[in-house]
Amino acid sequence: MVTTTTEYPFDGRWFNRDGIRMHYLDEGEGDPVVMLHGNPSWSYYFRHLVVALRDEYRCIVPDHIGMGRSDKPKDKDYRYTLGERIADIDKLLDSLGITGKITLVLHDWGGAIGMGFATRHPERIARIVILNTGAFHLPSGKGFPKALWLTRTPLGAFLVRRFNAFSWTAARVCCTRTKLTPKQRRAYTRPYNSWRNRIATLRFVQDIPLKTGDESYGLISEMQESLPKFRDTPALICWGLKDFVFDRHFLEEWERHWPHAEVHRFEDCGHYILEDARDEVIGHITHFLEAHPLEEPEPQA
Repeated sequence: MVTTTTEYPFDGRWFNRDGIRMHYLDEGEGDPVVMLHGNPSWSYYFRHLVVALRDEYRCIVPDHIGMGRSDKPKDKDYRYTLGERIADIDKLLDSLGITGKITLVLHDWGGAIGMGFATRHPERIARIVILNTGAFHLPSGKGFPKALWLTRTPLGAFLVRRFNAFSWTAARVCCTRTKLTPKQRRAYTRPYNSWRNRIATLRFVQDIPLKTGDESYGLISEMQESLPKFRDTPALICWGLKDFVFDRHFLEEWERHWPHAEVHRFEDCGHYILEDARDEVIGHITHFLEAHPLEEPEPQA
């Protein structure tokens, strides 16, 4: 079990993924709500949402391998690619006996991971909540951010691995309405406290597919083409418009693909929308779930 704190009041669990320990939360009972974080955060990002939902729903919140409290294997022991990430979620849910309908809550890289899973199992997706993320190629008019370009250079890779530059910077710039406290910044950066433990924060950026030869390019193309399949699936979008990566171009792309989605824009909020506008976003999510109950709740193991 993982030691609980007032900021993270959960007993963590572990899934053995082919000899690699994957940490996850399994809180509450009821309809499964699967929350998928991005880079460089971890399940800590969803802590307040889990507390708000666990009396009515079963909250499943993994730390992706290499992130948070999960193991951080070397490249020879784990392939840090989008395809592996999707398979991780598939195997985790299967191990938990969750084979029926689920709700996805997706942030940052969690969007591609979650929609990759959804593309393979569209019949299992009951509702989707989108929080500053993408599941398609760079929208028209959106350039690749210079900060991410730098991270993909040898100098940038050194800064990430040696000085924790990616996580350190994110903890300071991803909130624009409500700055993180020093304690919260430490919680976000603590899992990445050594050269070895920062491998995933770098590999995630290196795996962003920008051209057809990139390994994950085909997967992004596949899920982009599958988005119309979910036009009848209830969808909620909460978006911080001051996000310098997932900006208005990404939001407009979601709206183009899913014109049926319920959308809430936050003009003064950044990438960590669940930190910047915690109460409002949690309120929207709670109301959204209540407004779209599962037609036939299915028993879960």
